[in-house]
Amino acid sequence: QVQLVESGGGLVQAGGSLRLSCAASGHTFSTYTVGWFRQAPGKEREFVAAITWTGGSTYSTDSVKGRFTISRDNAKNTVYLQMNSLKPEDTAVYYCAARYGTSWYSKLNEYNYWGQGTQVTVSS
Repeated sequence: QVQLVESGGGLVQAGGSLRLSCAASGHTFSTYTVGWFRQAPGKEREFVAAITWTGGSTYSTDSVKGRFTISRDNAKNTVYLQMNSLKPEDTAVYYCAARYGTSWYSKLNEYNYWGQGTQVTVSS
């Protein structure tokens, strides 16, 4: 079992930055792919970014490319999502998810473990 806890959300003005953290416990986190997803009010949860267990491969959805960066520190069992140039449409609850594997995955049902989410609100 892997337990995930997100932190770092908050209220920020458009153009600002936030860094989300996903701290893991309960298993050898370094062998898991980790993804970030988000869910805006009234919308389905959507993929944002993912990073493989070595950190050598990352992938992000087109709407955040050039603005969001995913990274990980396996020594700290933590994955980060650096979000720059935030827009009001980035407002959502952000979730991290994990699964054992060596590739990256973008579908909700490909992940076994989920955190409780952290709210990000971007004001215009």
